[in-house]
Amino acid sequence: MRQLRTDLAMESFQPGDGRGVPGVQVNHWETMGVTMTEVIVESDAAARDLGKAPGRYMTLECQGVRQRDLDSRLAMSNLLGEEIARMFHCEGDAPVMVVGLGNRLVTPDSLGPRAIDRTLVTRHMFQEIPEYADRRMRSVCAIAPGVLGVTGVETLEMVESLCASLRPQAVLCVDSLSARSAGRIGATIQLTDTGIQPGSGVGNHRRRLTRETLGVPVIAIGMPTVIYAATLARDAMEMLSGDAQTSDEAFDGIERELLQADLGEMIVTPREIDGLICDGAGIIASAINRALQPELSEEEIMALMD
Repeated sequence: MRQLRTDLAMESFQPGDGRGVPGVQVNHWETMGVTMTEVIVESDAAARDLGKAPGRYMTLECQGVRQRDLDSRLAMSNLLGEEIARMFHCEGDAPVMVVGLGNRLVTPDSLGPRAIDRTLVTRHMFQEIPEYADRRMRSVCAIAPGVLGVTGVETLEMVESLCASLRPQAVLCVDSLSARSAGRIGATIQLTDTGIQPGSGVGNHRRRLTRETLGVPVIAIGMPTVIYAATLARDAMEMLSGDAQTSDEAFDGIERELLQADLGEMIVTPREIDGLICDGAGIIASAINRALQPELSEEEIMALMD
């Protein structure tokens, strides 16, 4: 049977059996209406079993975000900002680089560039007009490198060159993800210290952005915006048959005939994806701004973002 696709570490094992996976720690708690799930992959063997690199994965989930509840969005942003700040410690005057991965022209893949649009960039102020720069602010630069099919340049090549020139103390990457459960689209955000593989959400794997490839800590932030059609169909068959093993055996042949055919794998996104991307980009950008500019007040950050 082919492995079903998900970028979320919390979905890489069956519900309830996470503690039974050797080399994996799983912790759950809830605060401010947001469900928090921490998955720590400790060994290479566990990483192979789950298909996730060793490291820490923090997932924040709140259905109120998808329903566009203002309090839920604020809680998600505040908690995400706190977790980003815990992932790495900023020291000195070196900038932090924020990278918005994805294709701005394809709505489900535009989360990264849209988040960059609302990230507070300050490096140019310290470089060009230091007399007007607010010394409470940290040096931040940002880039939306686009995708290989548009630019002809691998994302890693571009970010690697910038890191060599700017020498940032850390890189924050924002990208769209794929989910195993349709209910998590637009309602879940994952944060990890393992870096990221651009294009992985839609099976278009590019070279990874990690501490090993860039030479600095790489924090990846993502929100699920798509789900594979095969995943939805398999779940439907399992519900109808009441037997996961039977549905798996039957579905393998059906998938080859109907869902892949000559078109490749089909990917599904909600019809309200425009609003979900807009909200998700705002939540992530706000969290990044809070984490990187801790000396600014909430009112100052919101005013600068608008």
